[in-house]
Amino acid sequence: AIFNSCDGLGLARELANLYIPQVIVMREPVPDIVAQEFLKNFLYAFAGGQPFYLSVREARERLQGLEDEYPCASWLPVIYQNPAETPPLWAALSRSASFGRSDNNQSHQRSRKKIGWQHLWRMLLTSSLVTVATWGVRYLGAFESLELKVFDQFMRLRPHEATDPRLLVVAITEEDFKLPEQKNRTGSLSDLALAKLLEKLEQYQPRAIGLDIYREEEVNPQFKDLAQYMQQSDRFIAVCKISEPTAKEDPSVAPPPEIPEARQGFSDVVLDPDGVLRRYLVAVNPHPASICSAPYAFSTQLAFRYLAAEGIFPQWTSQGHLQLGNVILPRLQPHTGGYQTIDAAGFQMLLNYRSYRSPEDIANKVTLTEVLQNRVKPDDVRNRIVLIGVTAPSAGDYFATPYSTSGGAYQKMAGVFVHAQMVSQILSAVQNQRPLLWVLPQGGEFLWIWGWAILGSVLAWRYRSVLHLELALAITMLVLYALCFALLAYQSCWMPFVPSALALIATSTGVVVQNASQKQGQSTDLYARSN
Repeated sequence: AIFNSCDGLGLARELANLYIPQVIVMREPVPDIVAQEFLKNFLYAFAGGQPFYLSVREARERLQGLEDEYPCASWLPVIYQNPAETPPLWAALSRSASFGRSDNNQSHQRSRKKIGWQHLWRMLLTSSLVTVATWGVRYLGAFESLELKVFDQFMRLRPHEATDPRLLVVAITEEDFKLPEQKNRTGSLSDLALAKLLEKLEQYQPRAIGLDIYREEEVNPQFKDLAQYMQQSDRFIAVCKISEPTAKEDPSVAPPPEIPEARQGFSDVVLDPDGVLRRYLVAVNPHPASICSAPYAFSTQLAFRYLAAEGIFPQWTSQGHLQLGNVILPRLQPHTGGYQTIDAAGFQMLLNYRSYRSPEDIANKVTLTEVLQNRVKPDDVRNRIVLIGVTAPSAGDYFATPYSTSGGAYQKMAGVFVHAQMVSQILSAVQNQRPLLWVLPQGGEFLWIWGWAILGSVLAWRYRSVLHLELALAITMLVLYALCFALLAYQSCWMPFVPSALALIATSTGVVVQNASQKQGQSTDLYARSN
């Protein structure tokens, strides 16, 4: 093909995908007489049996006679050569039409096949290198903060669930501090108020009662019935706090003296570096010197008590997982999902919050005042787990969750509702087959990221226009985001969005750069040949 175009090199680059064996163009705007003279001299030499390159060279040399009027005329013609093709001969081009077409088609197909394999290997190599690099950076924890924030967004977008009917929260509010029964309180709940509260609840026969309030001192001797109840009731669970003996900022808190160890549960939680509660600490091995020796969490103990009435008791598998009935609760590993640098000590799980517009919607809620004034329905208590805790802001027992945002749309969650979330997670998994949050194995996540990297290379090869490529990448990113959200919302599967998105973009960028470098190299090579 011969083009007397003003932008010959640009036109040749645009036509590169057509696999034209040889293209002769003018590298700068060309006067008509120069183009006509070159074409006449080239065809005369080429049809006379001269080789292709020699014919072009001879035609260019003949243009020197015009350089007095048209300077640098002999410099204008240049060859843009497909490196997979051999230079043509006039005799070969002038054979019979059918033979010529067949030969050209076979040559064209061989060229396309060779170039196609080259691009395929280049795309696979680029996507593999990007995936390995992305995986390594992720393994070091560089993406952990971003992945957790995307995880929080997915959690907030999930469909809302119904209130758990097995739970009831008795909230101690600021107004409840002013009750006459609270007159002599030293903490959040006086002995008198607690005695009356338990008396009211017991008459409705709850399945378990959990007191999420620290009580290190013994019950006042004048409340002997309260002390006896706390010692003997097998459905009353109280909290304590575990801490290392050397810890100074977070000291341990002893359980109520009247409560035996079998009915104690620790209130400790595991916060992520950003202060958000996303994990559930189910069980630990307390330090021998800790004044709180409870091996199970407060919420775990309440769930055990509830399930025991159903004939379901906890067991430990040989792999160290906790089994309740037919459900196995998997232990969180150091490298799980977006978590890559966490301390996974103890038995931890991902906390699968029930999705609510308000944290208090996890369970029905009544206040201390409502219970003491007999404004609670018996059916709201019977056979339920009753959690007693402080929701008054002055107590400061609040935690940031994935539903807490800086904009204030979702507030922090009171500790008693956090424990309710944890209880509900275990009960729902065992009794309702509500999925636990899970992630793919390490190999599965690697293949997932690699797949998106390969897709990025395919898009970069398919769309040569920068605008079209950017649009295709934007649509693909939306598809990736929607797919990751759908898997979390409806399958409880936490997929790696951030590393997949980065691999997608990085691979497509790499292929674009390689294509540009290859074209530049071909152009430089042809320029050298033509000279």
